[in-house]
Amino acid sequence: MRPISHPDTNQITLAEVLYALGDPVRLKIVKTIAQKGEQACRSCGGDEIAKSTLSHHFKILREAGIVHTEKVGTQHLNSLRVDELEAKFPGVLASVLAAADDGEVCEE
Repeated sequence: MRPISHPDTNQITLAEVLYALGDPVRLKIVKTIAQKGEQACRSCGGDEIAKSTLSHHFKILREAGIVHTEKVGTQHLNSLRVDELEAKFPGVLASVLAAADDGEVCEE
């Protein structure tokens, strides 16, 4: 089994964070985790997003330093790296989430 890699805080860049949050699907995923807490990958896509596509979105979020993914059994649980992002880019995540206007979150 391959370990799940996450960037160190000093490797996280504002450009990558904003790029990752610029996609509507990824923004919806992040909003869901922010509102509901730790989420399994499949709970943020339902049947309308292919598993491979959802995995791709989570990979981009993880590589940008926005989410932390932990494998528990057969599931990948994702949580936001709020403390690290806030320390590196104060207010950015909260501002982006507040500005998002769709109001939708993923359904379980």
